[in-house]
Amino acid sequence: MTEGKRGILFVLSGPSGAGKGTVCQALMARQPDLSLSVSATTRLPREGEQHGVNYFFKSPEEFHAMIAYNQLLEWAEVYGNFYGTPRNFVEEKLERGVDVLLEIDIQGAMQVRHTYPEGVFIFLIPPSATELKSRILGRGSETDESFQRRFGAARHELQRMKEYNYVVVNDVVDSACVRIEAIIRAEHCSVHRNLELLSEW
Repeated sequence: MTEGKRGILFVLSGPSGAGKGTVCQALMARQPDLSLSVSATTRLPREGEQHGVNYFFKSPEEFHAMIAYNQLLEWAEVYGNFYGTPRNFVEEKLERGVDVLLEIDIQGAMQVRHTYPEGVFIFLIPPSATELKSRILGRGSETDESFQRRFGAARHELQRMKEYNYVVVNDVVDSACVRIEAIIRAEHCSVHRNLELLSEW
């Protein structure tokens, strides 16, 4: 967060098995000034979930109205429920100078890139194909068929890396966080975000 300046939207995504959720959770613990984007959804709240904290819980009618009025940076239907990123939530944080972190899948990230191209897009990858296989199998819930499908999808998703601004290898979670923190600092020092310094001189 930089006083007097607009915040920056950082979008973290990558293939299945990259460890997005783990890295995101660790990064938020290290960066208390960073705001995690809260998604809207039409699914019912689970026990312990709070509106505005875990999700913005919406009726299908409310969600479709958000789509119609261009109030979402991205959205998708997953297993009969709708999920999306509310534009107003993100914009209000950015206007106050707060950086926002959006952890999302690749399909969603490409939608955000179209609707909010000034965001910073970070692609998280596992250190090797062997490690990716190990992480997918480590979930303990994969059949041979589902493993092949998930691993094949991940290899395909890796081809989208060139559409991002940065790539971070998630070998050790803390090391991945340090690299992302370096990206955040670098973006705040970029020339196009500091052109007002010229007028001060």
